[in-house]
Amino acid sequence: MNEAQIDTLKANGLSVDKVEQLLTRAAKEVQEGLLPAAQIALAKDNKVILSASFGQANDDSLTCIFSATKAITSSAAWLLMQEGKLGEDELVADIIPEFAANEKDQVTVGQLFTHTAGFPSAPFAPLDWDDMQARMSRFARWRLNWSPGSQFEYHASSSMWVIAELIERRSGMGYREFVRTRIIEALGLADIYVGLPEAENHRALDCAYVGDPLTAEDYGKMGMPVPPETEVTEAAILAFNRPDIRAVGVPGGGGFATASALALFYQALLHGGNDKATLWQESTLTDARRIRSGDFTDAMFKKPANRALGLIISGDDSRRFRGFGRSNSPSAFGHNGAGGQLAWADPETGLSLAYVTPGHDRNGIRQGSRGVAIGTIASECMTK
Repeated sequence: MNEAQIDTLKANGLSVDKVEQLLTRAAKEVQEGLLPAAQIALAKDNKVILSASFGQANDDSLTCIFSATKAITSSAAWLLMQEGKLGEDELVADIIPEFAANEKDQVTVGQLFTHTAGFPSAPFAPLDWDDMQARMSRFARWRLNWSPGSQFEYHASSSMWVIAELIERRSGMGYREFVRTRIIEALGLADIYVGLPEAENHRALDCAYVGDPLTAEDYGKMGMPVPPETEVTEAAILAFNRPDIRAVGVPGGGGFATASALALFYQALLHGGNDKATLWQESTLTDARRIRSGDFTDAMFKKPANRALGLIISGDDSRRFRGFGRSNSPSAFGHNGAGGQLAWADPETGLSLAYVTPGHDRNGIRQGSRGVAIGTIASECMTK
């Protein structure tokens, strides 16, 4: 780091030593040849105070942020709730009648955000989104795995497709247009895309799988069950190297961003907006961060789910299982993404973090350990 960068860190109350540790850790797998690229950014007071790119990434490179997109989609729906155009207790079928088939008429809007809606594995082909008949046919064919509201199971993409449809029906705008105009352009965050334009494809880093997967024996030695197979397959991830899939703007996992823009988005979630626009009232943000998942636990780690309105809340000492660093405060909130993408903000320090990489490690334990390490060091960067 040069003197100007060091002065900026000190002026914002950050520890130079901790930031150097953070940069070293973020670069580690790239320098070792495991990951092809990575970006990291810290922001505070609606300004980026640290950003770095490694490997094949340039400062303006875009990475698919996968499920970190859920926070963007959810924050768009918050605007409709704030305006009285959408309610958590409404039945989805009252807004989207085509959704009601196969006993899904009991699903509420709020359950979509908390992964308690009962259809975690419902299939949807991204290219069906722009064909209304195909879209509604998908919704109608979906079946419940269990009674809505009775348990928690992560809905990797299914519930967010429905939320996108709710946004369209209650706003009168296309989902991508609503997100682009009401959030991204309003905040001046030019380097976030939910629906990547053809002209921006040259900036997008291709997803790549790296490393060897753990075996059942490996998991057994660690006393862990083999993770269940989900829709997040290698083929599904690598499909996001296709321009037509990128253009869809998959609401549960198809956004593209730079680390800096993503960190600034989380600053806006901390402050209700920025110097360009105030979007969310303080009461809206406070309510959006209220945990709604009760005592439900994550099936994989047997830890409290801590789900708010499309966000994950840090909470207790098991927060590292939720994508946070060990030193994050209980009030920190965010949503990570497949491949090790990290995105959170901590109200107690005012910091937001974004770490993105196109490299998807087949060794999930190594990938998870990286996230905990980066998140922990980032959460310790504020001087005491």
